[in-house]
Amino acid sequence: MYGVIHIAGTNGKTSTARITESLLRAHGLRTGLMTSPHLHRVNERIVIDGEHISDRVLADNWADVEPFIAMVDAELIANSEPPLSYFEALTVLTFACFADAPVDVAVVEAGMGGEWDSTNVADGDVAVLTPIAMDHVEHLGPTLRDIARTKSGIIKPASRVVSAIQSDEAWDEIVTACTRFEAPLAVFDRDFFLTGAEPAVGGQLLSVSGLAGQYRDLFLPLLGDHQASNAALAIAAVESFLGNGTLPMGAEVVEEGIALASSPGRLQIIGSHPTILVDAAHNPHGAESLTRALMTSFSFDRVVCVLGILQEKDVAGIVEALDPVVDHFVVTQSQSDRALSVADLADIVAEIAGPDRVDARPTSDDAMARALDIAGTEGGVVVTGSITLVAEVVERSA
Repeated sequence: MYGVIHIAGTNGKTSTARITESLLRAHGLRTGLMTSPHLHRVNERIVIDGEHISDRVLADNWADVEPFIAMVDAELIANSEPPLSYFEALTVLTFACFADAPVDVAVVEAGMGGEWDSTNVADGDVAVLTPIAMDHVEHLGPTLRDIARTKSGIIKPASRVVSAIQSDEAWDEIVTACTRFEAPLAVFDRDFFLTGAEPAVGGQLLSVSGLAGQYRDLFLPLLGDHQASNAALAIAAVESFLGNGTLPMGAEVVEEGIALASSPGRLQIIGSHPTILVDAAHNPHGAESLTRALMTSFSFDRVVCVLGILQEKDVAGIVEALDPVVDHFVVTQSQSDRALSVADLADIVAEIAGPDRVDARPTSDDAMARALDIAGTEGGVVVTGSITLVAEVVERSA
């Protein structure tokens, strides 16, 4: 058996999970990490002790679980129910890999929602809730209360709960779940705090007042105020896991864990002259965080946004969030079947930003060439809107 830290929310899950795992590994624990989606290869979703799982180990563990998945699928189909989804099968495979490793603790990011998410077969010792906002309304419900109720489903009897700042509607559902299961709740800016955040070369210097200890001058190699908050959330989660929130962590261990954290595809710099940033913001809340980061962490002569969004997303909400800091949009589409067409995206962006601030290009390569030309050497190019677009640009820049 191994301990579990389970993370749900709308934005910040992957970065919080990665920082949490890095802190646990700095403590000398053998870690398992499950995140989604991946940028390039499915191996990225399953990490053992800081390393993506190898093809060989992935294949061996799949050979072990595939017969059982086939049996379940057959029973489901016989009862006129759909077979296991890709993500559900991947969850089975991930837990098999963790058991085979074996790991001391697993950090598990929920895929969608929480209550009925396949990752919720695990009983988290610590349930972490990152900011909850509107997204996936076709699956999670039309209101923030509905979404928060589903995500609060990762809270289990006697688990410790660590939460980011939430809206009033989300708080009601979180507190209700904690009360029902007698789960103690620690809240950002009430029980633990980010007491300092200053820009530094390649990242930022943080000071955090945790649940049990004070941690100063931590170098976090990630940009943006939201990543500083994610780091504070991760520290509180690890304090809750290791000592029920009552024992401070060693300063050197925390320094190492924070300094070694990474989160590819999240406000990541992949080029210079002009600076090229990629960020997997795919909803208005994520786009707002990106906008704040562009305002506080950078000083570009102009900002050119290469934008590609998937069909089911709140396109207008994303564009409205980016509009105040973007000088020019170059819209495109990734190779995903779910990508919104260039023409439709261009129409929406033009309606919000004005036609003079929009260019349309059929492929991400064409869009990047146009964006680089507009930005010049002192500008900044920001690639955002979907993980699929970010993945294409990152892969071609390598």
